[in-house]
Amino acid sequence: MANEPSKVPGPFDMRTIKDLVALMGRHELTEIDLREGELRIRLRRGPKESITLSPMPAAMAPAPAAVPSTAPSPSSKPAAANPAKDLLTIKSPTPGTFYSASSPDAEPFVRVGSRVTSTTVVCLIEAMKIFNEITADCNGVITEVLAENQQPVEYGQVLFKVDPTG
Repeated sequence: MANEPSKVPGPFDMRTIKDLVALMGRHELTEIDLREGELRIRLRRGPKESITLSPMPAAMAPAPAAVPSTAPSPSSKPAAANPAKDLLTIKSPTPGTFYSASSPDAEPFVRVGSRVTSTTVVCLIEAMKIFNEITADCNGVITEVLAENQQPVEYGQVLFKVDPTG
């Protein structure tokens, strides 16, 4: 009598959930949301606040509230004082293949020393045969390119470092 709710076989048993998780991994899905009648299951991979399903992902690198800096310094020392504190990162919003240019014959979107704004396209990430333009979502100068062209990248992997004072 008290066990009646647990006897209801549903489409969301442990085997089904494990199969869905495996499916997400095989097809690089970040979210599955299924409903059957009143039953619902939503599975997500990665941090909740960074999941984006649009063709052009929103900011994946956290924007600094206020980067403390004294007067802008000359570019002779781009990251000398506190490199970890002063540099922003541009991270991959999805697992996939990193492309530094729009085609094999084209120039890279950005290089070390390139000035970027929040709308500057810095690379493409191919996921499931869809090419996603990744924007800088910050202002500054590229100090490091940490991904190699046509190589796989993971969700949240740092692709670029940016000096906001440059």
